[in-house]
Amino acid sequence: MKHILLLNGPNLNLLGTREPQIYGHTTLADIERHIAALGATFGIRVESFQGNGEGELVGRVHRAREEGAAAAIVNAGAYTHTSVALRDALAGTALPFVEVHISNVYKREAFRHHSYLSDIAIGVIAGLGVYGYEAALRFLVETEAV
Repeated sequence: MKHILLLNGPNLNLLGTREPQIYGHTTLADIERHIAALGATFGIRVESFQGNGEGELVGRVHRAREEGAAAAIVNAGAYTHTSVALRDALAGTALPFVEVHISNVYKREAFRHHSYLSDIAIGVIAGLGVYGYEAALRFLVETEAV
């Protein structure tokens, strides 16, 4: 069975209670359950990982390659805008991924407008709320990226 990595960065463990006016009330556990169940309908195993540390995320990307992950859905949180290390891990492992943002980062602070990941992602989804995760999975399946 093919599998993909659902990778979430810092503070996304606070979804459901963190700034609900921006991120809504859905928890990360809710998202993980939904994406895993949807993946199963496509015959894909979805493995979820959330980390607040940059090194944790980099290490998980390395392990995904070793485990033969076909692709990833990545919401790197604040590391989207700051982490060359995470970019290098994704580029170095050649793991195809869709970058996801719950909020529309282009309607927010200027520092959120730049992503170190977008130019190496196969797609970017921003501003669709938590549906962005489902859209990313469907895209990966329908374009046969996995």
